[in-house]
Amino acid sequence: MQEKAEAAPILSMNSVEVLYDNIMLAIKGVSIQVPTGEMIALLGSNGAGKSTTLKAISGLLKAERGRISRGEIAFQGTDITEVLAQNRVGMGICHVIEGRRVFEHLTPDENLTAAAPRGMSRSALNAEKEKIYNYFPRLAERRNSQAGYLSGGEQQMLAIGRALVTQPSLLMLDEPSLGLAPFLVEEIFGILQKINREEGMSVLLVEQNALAALEIVSQGYLIENGRVVMHGTAEALKSNSDIQEFYLGGGEGTNFHNVKHYSRRKRWLS
Repeated sequence: MQEKAEAAPILSMNSVEVLYDNIMLAIKGVSIQVPTGEMIALLGSNGAGKSTTLKAISGLLKAERGRISRGEIAFQGTDITEVLAQNRVGMGICHVIEGRRVFEHLTPDENLTAAAPRGMSRSALNAEKEKIYNYFPRLAERRNSQAGYLSGGEQQMLAIGRALVTQPSLLMLDEPSLGLAPFLVEEIFGILQKINREEGMSVLLVEQNALAALEIVSQGYLIENGRVVMHGTAEALKSNSDIQEFYLGGGEGTNFHNVKHYSRRKRWLS
């Protein structure tokens, strides 16, 4: 029986280095791929370089005095290393940054309208809204409430909904589980799986909650001190003894956010 061919990457990062203030090297030769239509996790502890990697892809480094000093980023076969952030959105890349950052004084419905691309027709916008409300019934119930009064989980749903209005080909999410109760994380991650399955949307998920992330993605990358130190299928990562001991066990090991430090074993890089 023939093996299924691996999907071509929608995104490729090749040996990318990022400098802040022309001094601090934040990521060092990072290479990752996101196959078209797949969900990929970027795992690691605080300060490992995960968020910087997403900002390099979405073009948000410049706002923080950062720049790509080496390497290249390709999206759907096109080099986007020097492309402006707003143009990357138009190409189909959407980045949901950490912290949910919705317009609190607007309703969810108004938030979705505000996120719509310029030139989107009213009928197309309404169709996108209804699709988003079908994915997130909680938002449908609160569509006319002020967003600042939504729960943390509802605000995260709204942040994802705002991204979906732009009709992205690649959806990137930075710590969507942060500060949420486990049942909400399970609900939101289940919806992301459904969107990926039904829309064929590629997803790059940055997470410290390794256990939750590895349940829904096909592959994962582990970043440590700005470098990729491990890459494999979700099943391979879950069965790796080091990952199990430090991040998938009981107590603090369940979530990268709670892990302050650890000693990497020699076999970690083997």
